[in-house]
Amino acid sequence: MTRQKVAFYTLGCKLNFSETSTIARSFKDEGFDRVDFSDPADIYVINTCSVTDNADKRFKTIVKQAQKVNPNAFVAAVGCYAQLKPQELADVDGVDLVLGATEKFKITDYLNDLTKNDFGEVHACEIEEADFYVGSYSIGDRTRAFLKVQDGCDYKCTYCTIPLARGISRSDTLKNVLKNAKEISQKNIKEIVLTGVNIGDYGKGEFGNKKHEHTFYELVEALDEVEGIERLRISSIEPNLLKNETIEFVADSRTFVPHFHIPLQSGSNTILKAMRRRYMKELYVDRVDSIKNTMPHACIGVDVIVGFPGETDELFLETYNFLANLDVSYLHVFTYSERDNTLAAEMDGVVPKHVRSKRSKMLRGLSVKKRRAFYESQLGTTRTVLFESENKEGYIHGFTENYVKVKVPWNPELVNTLHDVTLTKIDEDGLVRFDFMADKARYA
Repeated sequence: MTRQKVAFYTLGCKLNFSETSTIARSFKDEGFDRVDFSDPADIYVINTCSVTDNADKRFKTIVKQAQKVNPNAFVAAVGCYAQLKPQELADVDGVDLVLGATEKFKITDYLNDLTKNDFGEVHACEIEEADFYVGSYSIGDRTRAFLKVQDGCDYKCTYCTIPLARGISRSDTLKNVLKNAKEISQKNIKEIVLTGVNIGDYGKGEFGNKKHEHTFYELVEALDEVEGIERLRISSIEPNLLKNETIEFVADSRTFVPHFHIPLQSGSNTILKAMRRRYMKELYVDRVDSIKNTMPHACIGVDVIVGFPGETDELFLETYNFLANLDVSYLHVFTYSERDNTLAAEMDGVVPKHVRSKRSKMLRGLSVKKRRAFYESQLGTTRTVLFESENKEGYIHGFTENYVKVKVPWNPELVNTLHDVTLTKIDEDGLVRFDFMADKARYA
């Protein structure tokens, strides 16, 4: 009997990637073979995102890609967009099944057969029912794994639909996180990236209750003891939840690397208040200073939103100048887009889309300058590079512990290995290179 084939496409964040991997393993347990999304499959599973307008629009394109490869394939949609607007997805031509926040982890239970449906079938709970935790980690890339430690969010930011898509803040048990980390370590994966919706809130809902059984600091402390993991990386953590004790621990840690990604969203306190963020920009400066005083070589990434309602030219320039003068390494720039069922969508002071676009371009330009300046500050230093597996135009790429992207001539023996290198020059495409011959002895 021919084994049925399944393919996956993931939109959005690292958390989605970790959950896709877990869902894929459930298919493997049911006797499916996983194939690439561009290959013929019996079922295509699309893990959706709804953080931005663009992610919504891409869904239809991805469905068409699947249908082009196999018009008779069964198409299932899961994830945040599937929870927020299940019927909208079900109405897309070619979609057979839509599963919400709690149902997605039981997807194989909904596959009685893979016959195409005339209409998309929807199974999506009320988001209040998404109150239990399902652990996940991704192992598709043998260099690094995304380890989910937390899900959901209790924050009420006025622009965000994630609490509506993922429910309340809840955490994996510390015991299970450590078990998953040990499983990853046994697969010769060198780096684990911690992920979740609001990972600094780790410990809340660990055993199904509201109180914190453990703190994020205790999680970090325990993971640092796991044998076989070379690197641990914190993905994104709210500035108000990044405590000095964590920063100090990372500085002296055996495995945690000096790289932080800290959402800012705006450099204007007026806008931060309108967003209902839980800090003012002065706290953000304090967090950056704490990191740089402890780890001057640390990389700090920033999330920022442009075009939020009420963002005047003056308030945008306040954000621009704030970031220009801040010792951070790169920006992730998001153009504000109206989301249904959010307070921001009803606010006055709508910023025209062409103005949003212009502001986004300005901040992306600033990010290029920031990254270049950070890379230049690293020239002449010796860092440890973890090389990845892809051959890109005759080069192999990797990242230093402090997130400098490095490239050297392709050598398959470097794949998934760590090497100390001295960074010597910045390439025309913004990457750092080093003198391959001078460092050749390091590969012996």
